[in-house]
Amino acid sequence: MHMNPVFDQEFDALVEKFAELVTGKSNTEMVDKIIKWSIYNHIHKSMPALTAHWGQTHPEAKREVRLLFEEIRDLNQAQRAHAQTSGATGAPKEEE
Repeated sequence: MHMNPVFDQEFDALVEKFAELVTGKSNTEMVDKIIKWSIYNHIHKSMPALTAHWGQTHPEAKREVRLLFEEIRDLNQAQRAHAQTSGATGAPKEEE
């Protein structure tokens, strides 16, 4: 299926804004981390056996996922503390 380039730009802007609201950052590296975090979080919630198996067969990658979740959690906590003064919110859920 060929994607519409306008849709691609609009969706990229959505993900960039999501990254900014969750972490306070919207640079390319953070957007990439948010994409991985979001996909892993969705897979973990919808197919926990898959992420459990993957974590067992890829322990180093599982450690990287844990670090990613901790980084996003910490950035989000700082962002939420800052957002209380501006009225914006963002609250990621913890994995596992």
